[in-house]
Amino acid sequence: MDPTQLNYTTTEKELLTILFALDKFRSYLLGSKIVVFSDHAALRFLLKNPDAKSRLIRWMLLFQEFNIEIRNKKGVENSMEGHLSRIEREHDPMPIKDNFLYEQLLHITMPPPWFVDICNLVAASQFPPKASWLYRERLQNDAKCVPDTKINSVL
Repeated sequence: MDPTQLNYTTTEKELLTILFALDKFRSYLLGSKIVVFSDHAALRFLLKNPDAKSRLIRWMLLFQEFNIEIRNKKGVENSMEGHLSRIEREHDPMPIKDNFLYEQLLHITMPPPWFVDICNLVAASQFPPKASWLYRERLQNDAKCVPDTKINSVL
């Protein structure tokens, strides 16, 4: 948080963390129902308050882009998170470097998993392009489907 945000009220800090998470994961969350559990009951009422500060009104406009529901969870039921949020820190942690160029992301490559040929055969009747005749024959004749209940006995 920057120095100005450190002076926010507890309620504003709670809203700011939710807003940060929504902004960070925006592409994944748009169009989904989002349920936020908080031990700060004032959040629900603050979002419905028409006489809020201008900063909170701007935040409410950002919240309207999402299908968000804020539910109250009592502090007693939320003990682990309460303890984690109260840990004293001597200094601010190092910022997380999360700015990747799209070109860098596209260069991350992994070999396909071993079962990709079987999946392509089952889903689309598509053999691997450079598969030998023997490999094609084995894929067609030796591939078996195993029910979920029997997987552990096969492995």
